[in-house]
This record gives sequence, structure tokens and C-alpha cells, in this order.
Amino acid sequence: MLLKPDTFMNQSGRAIRACADFFHLPTNRILVVHDDLDLPVGRIKVIRNGGPGGHRGVLSIIEHLGTTEFPRIKIGIGRPRNAESPEDYVLAPFYGDETEIMLRVFKVAARACRLFIFEGVESAMNEINHQIFANEEEKN
Repeated sequence: MLLKPDTFMNQSGRAIRACADFFHLPTNRILVVHDDLDLPVGRIKVIRNGGPGGHRGVLSIIEHLGTTEFPRIKIGIGRPRNAESPEDYVLAPFYGDETEIMLRVFKVAARACRLFIFEGVESAMNEINHQIFANEEEKN
């Protein structure tokens, strides 16, 4: 099942908790997909668990589930290149030269979701985490 909460991102934990309770889901069967400013554009990282890393939505999920023990797919969006605040940057469209990269990244993120569902988090980590879809040296 796919859950896309209607709550504000920084309160998404409420919706996830309600869904987990209703369907009696253990936290290790909940896969959270989110953006990550600390990963460069073109990177995807599948992890078993971890802290919020400054992500308010992930913090909300941790608070409502009462644990950091849930798998995630982190999609790198990099940092703002211009003077935008991080809050504005995450809500803005991708920079023009990132659009093609992100289309490939989203396809791989969908593959990571399927791997998680059918083969488990370890399989998703092993296949996905080594892939990079952008050449950072070209952007600098």
C-alpha cells in the first residue's frame, strides 16, 4: 500500500502512526521515502534506520512511531546553489539541469520500493546504494 499523507510534511508522523495502527504494521515494514539535502542530486540511499538528520518530516515520524527503527529511501536533492533558504529550495522545482537526472532517480527509487517489498531492505540497499546518476565534478 502507498500512503501519501495529506498533513503538512512536518506532521506526517501522525498519518503514518494512524495507518500503522489500523493495519497492525510493524515499523520494519514501513518504508519512508523522503528528500535529503545532505545527499547530492543523483544519489539515492536506502537505510535500515537512523536519526532525522534535520528533516522535520522524519522527526515527526520518529516521534509518532516512538522509534528510529524504520527503513527509508533517501533521495538526494543537494543544497541550494543560489541564495534561497532551504525551506524555499525544497518546495521549488528542480534546477533545469537536474530535471533529467531526477527523472532517472525517481525510476530507481520506485525500483528500490519494489525491492524492499519483495526482497527486503538488505537487497534494496545492496542494489541501490552504489548508484550515482550525476557527475558532481561537472556541476562545480
